[in-house]
Amino acid sequence: MPRVRTRLPARSARFALLATLLATLLLDGCRTLPAPAARSWAEQRTALQSLERYQFRGQLAAAAADEGFSAALSWQQHGVASSVQLRAPFGVGGAQLRYDESGLQMTNSNGAELRGEAAHRAMIELLGFEPPLASLRYWLIGVPDPATPGVEQLDGAQHLQQLTQGDWRIDYSDYAPQGGWWLPGLVTLRRDTTRLKVRVNRWQLQ
Repeated sequence: MPRVRTRLPARSARFALLATLLATLLLDGCRTLPAPAARSWAEQRTALQSLERYQFRGQLAAAAADEGFSAALSWQQHGVASSVQLRAPFGVGGAQLRYDESGLQMTNSNGAELRGEAAHRAMIELLGFEPPLASLRYWLIGVPDPATPGVEQLDGAQHLQQLTQGDWRIDYSDYAPQGGWWLPGLVTLRRDTTRLKVRVNRWQLQ
């Protein structure tokens, strides 16, 4: 029986095939998620204020007067309970916080568990100021806290661009579609000489 030889493609053909495969992979990686359906700001605000569960990862940078603090941030929201993990560079000054109807609990970088006033003092010492814990669960997803009045400013796409609520001014940018909604990628809070900036890397709605 004659021997059958399989000829490999010429070098140019192999290069062309490889280029085609790489181009396909790059196109797949660059495809964006479909934009959420067009909704009014009132509809988005009401829906997100009712959101019970979400989580995100990102970075936090805080500055108050001459003091500053930065950390990797992981936030989980389950109903009224906010669970926050801060990982400071080189493991210095990190903490885990939980805030709910019973108050604030904090585990510092040494593993000590604090509650109530002791937890608040430790948090202020870590960040340099006391953040608005009750309102943050709303502000971070780009809506006002429904418990207090606020002044809203929208951009041309009907996203919240700036919010003034209580003594705080919150600015929003870098919106992206997630779970059928538009969520901010950068949230900056200001009050007097205090500034808190949160950069979100990945949202997850549940």
